[in-house]
Amino acid sequence: MGVEWRNLVDMFFRQAEANGDRPFMWEKHDDEFRPMSWAEAAKAVRALAATLRARGLQDGERVVIVAHNSPHWAIADFAIMAAGGVTVPAYTTNTQDNHAHILRDSGATAAIVAGEKLADTVLAATADTDLRHMVVTEAPTQRPEGIEITDWSDAIAEDVPAAEVEQRIAAIDANNLACLIYTSGTGGAPKGVMLSHRAILSNCAGAADILRDLGLGDEVFLSFLPLSHAYEHTAGLMFPVSIGAEIYFAEKVETLTSNLPEARPTIMTAVPRLYHVMHDRILFGLRDQSRLRQRLFWTAVRLGRKRYEDAASMTIGERIADAVVDRLVRNKVRARFGGRLKALVSGGAPLDYEIGVFFTALGLRLLQGYGQTEAAPVISCNRCTHVKLQTVGPPLTDVELKIADDGEILVRGPLLMDGYWNLPKLSADALKDGWLHTGDIGVIDEDGFLQITDRKKDIIVSSGGDTISPLFVEGVVTREPEIEATVVIGDNRPHLVAVVVPSHDFIGDWNKTNHRTDELAALAEDDGFRKAVGGVVDRANKQLPANLRIKRFVVADEPFTVTNGMMTPTMKARRHRVEAKWAEAIDALY
Repeated sequence: MGVEWRNLVDMFFRQAEANGDRPFMWEKHDDEFRPMSWAEAAKAVRALAATLRARGLQDGERVVIVAHNSPHWAIADFAIMAAGGVTVPAYTTNTQDNHAHILRDSGATAAIVAGEKLADTVLAATADTDLRHMVVTEAPTQRPEGIEITDWSDAIAEDVPAAEVEQRIAAIDANNLACLIYTSGTGGAPKGVMLSHRAILSNCAGAADILRDLGLGDEVFLSFLPLSHAYEHTAGLMFPVSIGAEIYFAEKVETLTSNLPEARPTIMTAVPRLYHVMHDRILFGLRDQSRLRQRLFWTAVRLGRKRYEDAASMTIGERIADAVVDRLVRNKVRARFGGRLKALVSGGAPLDYEIGVFFTALGLRLLQGYGQTEAAPVISCNRCTHVKLQTVGPPLTDVELKIADDGEILVRGPLLMDGYWNLPKLSADALKDGWLHTGDIGVIDEDGFLQITDRKKDIIVSSGGDTISPLFVEGVVTREPEIEATVVIGDNRPHLVAVVVPSHDFIGDWNKTNHRTDELAALAEDDGFRKAVGGVVDRANKQLPANLRIKRFVVADEPFTVTNGMMTPTMKARRHRVEAKWAEAIDALY
């Protein structure tokens, strides 16, 4: 970036001053994306910061944000910090109990909430908390005593002179706490991760270094992962702000395929699950194409893969054919993503190598990275000049990596958290001698690229003594387009079993073939359907050594979703909850 920001708010206001009336954030209204300029956003941030101070917010006090991705979210985040407070993002999918835990644990004194339903849920969770003020975009149906309610439009109405906030912003040290992000986790109670301005600014600088070779200029991002997660908070908001980029806020994950050609992003960050979904949709759509189109498509995949894995062995004829299918096939695939993507970035969970090669072969640059909330969150990422899809790349600038004797990945640098809120023992366990103990297992190759091999706590040890990576087995199974998700079980057991979720398209095809209209709950008990799923599992098993094959399985009677608690907001299965829900069926498999 070439600029030393004093803190995140300083970064925002200096970018707003530089970009003025240029479009900054885009949100859909009446079926059309409409922009908010940098100047308009800065005005709203100053006004909301002044409102928060006027309602009693003191330096260092925590303010919860509960909102879907939107300009409201970004304005609230920067306004809280500009007012001297600390942002506490909370998921819109949180239950009343989830909100109560975060409010009590963080000691938040204020909240900014978008939507009547969300406001009601938060207010219902305020008993025995320190909350005294709430800014809302829609009036809640209840108004508890002792909590002052301010309408959003009133909170941002005042035209506050820049000088009123500049002095406070100048006093914010880079080492001050910027946000308290509660880990969504795949197990255990959420912990508040303390991230400083320094940690997030370090991530922004590292991200700029990764993408600099792409020729960073007038960049456009499409934000669709929840901003309450550290990955999207940094990669989808703070980093775009740091380079003066535009941000489109997708309506929801389900509309992503239609929002992509509308926003036409130049850089896109996503989790592996979404790449799996896109992969499956492309393959299902291919079935309706002519034989010629299918042959051209698979030629593009085959030659693109060879170009990535062994370009030197390509013949002149293959190079000519590769150029032809680039125009006939890959250009159409790129158009589905908006037509001007410079890079797709994958993070949040391990990316299956075959999925990465698939998109690379189709002409989309895919960079796999690695991180944790405790590291603000990006630790490493592939560079566009040297991509190794089986790895998560070398560490970011100013980040050190090493592998402990037991294989655990250790990280050190300015990106690290200050610890877990109110949990000194857990903080000391995670941060030892300045090194973050990630709980992930990995190796560093001869080029300094990191490869993740497993989660320390997720490793399965069978009753026969075999050490098994469930993530590896699950990756092979979910690579089959008929399978949406799977969780493998087998710790202290004689063999592996699984809970399998069939894909929506597979269910539709099976129903059509069998003249049925059954939902998954009914199909899970249908012998014919289970036999069809078994055929898919058998196909996946052929790609695995004998000790890693799934011997038996149960078809889940509902998908894994964020709503039912079986999946985190970044689309990772909550293993312990899946095992608990289907415990009786799993036991019966043995």
